[in-house]
Amino acid sequence: PYMQRLAARVFEIRKNRVKIAYPLDLFEPGNIPQILSSVAGNVFGMKAVKNLRLEDIHFPERLVRSFKGPRFGIEGVRKIIGVKERPLVGTIIKPKLGLRAKDHARVAYEAWVGGCDIVKDDENLSSQRFNPFEKRVKETLKMKEKAEKETGERKAYLPNVTAETEEMLRRAGFVKELGGEFVMVDILTCGFSALQTLRNQELGLVVHGHRAMHAAITRNKKHGISMLVIAKLARLIGVDQLHIGTAVGKMEGGREDVQGIEDEIEEGIISPHEEEHVLGQRWYGIKPVFAVCSGGLHPGLTPRLVSMLGKNIIIQMGGGIHGHPDGTRAGARAARQSVDAAVEGIPLKEYAKTHRELRAALKEWLPSLIK
Repeated sequence: PYMQRLAARVFEIRKNRVKIAYPLDLFEPGNIPQILSSVAGNVFGMKAVKNLRLEDIHFPERLVRSFKGPRFGIEGVRKIIGVKERPLVGTIIKPKLGLRAKDHARVAYEAWVGGCDIVKDDENLSSQRFNPFEKRVKETLKMKEKAEKETGERKAYLPNVTAETEEMLRRAGFVKELGGEFVMVDILTCGFSALQTLRNQELGLVVHGHRAMHAAITRNKKHGISMLVIAKLARLIGVDQLHIGTAVGKMEGGREDVQGIEDEIEEGIISPHEEEHVLGQRWYGIKPVFAVCSGGLHPGLTPRLVSMLGKNIIIQMGGGIHGHPDGTRAGARAARQSVDAAVEGIPLKEYAKTHRELRAALKEWLPSLIK
């Protein structure tokens, strides 16, 4: 019967790992919710299932080509900011909540003139009474322009547009009207459909994907969905930048996991790795995503990050910049200095001898290095 050709087939079992092949006709092209409902839906709620984890999905060419992928990708973002090779330096405004719009913009300015390429809103900041979205965007973009004139460098502000879908689109349009080039969105809490709707708008905005709430889905190694799968979905839909973890900071995620995610979102062809539970994948021209490392970072960790993940990363430091003993501007200088040292292959201890902001940062976060 014709129904038999639509049956899923188990084609490999290795201990507790199972590979299942689904006929392509079961899936609607360009529809992430339908794909997830099929392979990660009710089966997770079955009484008979104690633990179940979706480690990876191999997407065939027809499905890959049904998505737009990133509009800009790594090269496009680098072109906008004007930095060809080194890692980009970013920060998150701190304190994350509570600042009024003008104070928020002032902190952003201090970070930019200190050397940050990117300043972004915290994922918890949207449009609260103490800091309304429109006012914050106006004030911060003004300060971005001021910082660009003073430094001669291009700067990026990433306002958090996360909201109900229509409101999110309105906010993104507002950013565009004011000359903004980037927006940030919490891809899991707003949902894949909302993310796809935002990506499909012809606004010409870089989409920065934050992964808030991912650990509720990814952290249990025996159950849920891996961050690798979420990263692949984000690339298909079309974020230009995506948080992947650090392996050296405060957030969960080991070295192999983080490196594997970076490879998956940056490379055109992924080879299978049985030990890491990674399937092969061809991306058929879908642009690469800029990997974002954020969470518990400070200048003393930069060389390890660059050594582990390479130069195509955005290094975001929050407290590692604003917590500098001499303030945000000095913290941004220290962060930029740490990147320069790492790229030039100069040990931080040596570089700090002629860069006082870096030396002060190392005294604060890595005192053993400069005793």
